[in-house]
Amino acid sequence: MTGSRHTPPPPSTAPLRIALIASARHPITEPFAGGLEAHTWTLSTALRARGHEVTVFAGPGSDPGLGVVEMPLRPARISESARRDTSMVAAPWLEEHHAYLQLMLELAHGSSRYDLVHNNSLNYLPVAMASALPVPVVTTLHTPPTPWIESAIQVAPHCPVHFSAVSAHTAAAWRHIVPAATVVHNGIDTRRWQPGPGGDDLVWSGRIVPEKGTHLAIEAAEQSGRGLRIAGPVGDTEYFEACVRPRLSRTITYEGHLHQPDLCKLVGSSAAAVVTPCWDEPYGLVVAEALASGTPVIGLARGALPEIITPACGRLVQPGDSAALAKAVEPTVALSRADARRHAEAFCSMDAMTRSYERFYRSVSA
Repeated sequence: MTGSRHTPPPPSTAPLRIALIASARHPITEPFAGGLEAHTWTLSTALRARGHEVTVFAGPGSDPGLGVVEMPLRPARISESARRDTSMVAAPWLEEHHAYLQLMLELAHGSSRYDLVHNNSLNYLPVAMASALPVPVVTTLHTPPTPWIESAIQVAPHCPVHFSAVSAHTAAAWRHIVPAATVVHNGIDTRRWQPGPGGDDLVWSGRIVPEKGTHLAIEAAEQSGRGLRIAGPVGDTEYFEACVRPRLSRTITYEGHLHQPDLCKLVGSSAAAVVTPCWDEPYGLVVAEALASGTPVIGLARGALPEIITPACGRLVQPGDSAALAKAVEPTVALSRADARRHAEAFCSMDAMTRSYERFYRSVSA
């Protein structure tokens, strides 16, 4: 798949040569495994459309239109005696460790081909080994603090990495160890996510895992009397089988793991989107996608959702309260779909995100 068909504005100065480090475990291609993969696809596509030279280092099977250099996940040759060691980690962890280690060693010798390296993965090695590279290293903080990243920041007396965060909430969560992360809100391509006509049913989209709270959306839909259409990859089979599948019915349906055009059509033809984080969501791309589709949002006030949702485009209730979600359905459905779309264009568009990253890149490359 290629980028959107539009004439990009010229970059403010000379194009940048950017090495973008992505996920090694999940391919950067549709249907996306999660929001991080979707974000990486959007960012790399937008930067290239604005004239920058972007090399994406990503896992096997990624979209060839991104100019991907694959990070192969090769099984490590571990002896039986080593496997018996009580400190032995899972094989996939070792595979990813070796993939990122090899990449960082290669960049240490060849990163002069780039103006900067942007680590858009969740791996700690690009942070720990940043001082070995002769060019600036940028890392986007996509999650709450993790012990691996925190320890990597402390490898050098003065960490050379320049940090951005996907929300003010996430920047605040990291402030104890990253005092000044630049906030760059995630953006989506509002040309691909077009407004829809709305409909009668509610929609829930995202990875189906406990922390995303699909079961709360089902409870809210049942209490509100409206149908619910669920879409997304099943990230936790036990959770799906125990908490989602038994609740499916004629009005509560699972639509599968959809490609973007089909997901856009589903979200755009819904009365409202239900967003139910059971953890402090660092951003929430599904919120941006719904608003771009003209679909107002009913959500739980956790993490970054209060930064994105305004009274003109959604309603927020206390975390974990499916009854409050149900009561908020009709007031949310009554909101202006045009206002939802306008907020998406102004706050969480691909263009707004890319311009912010360009300013950030140039500030650290100067």
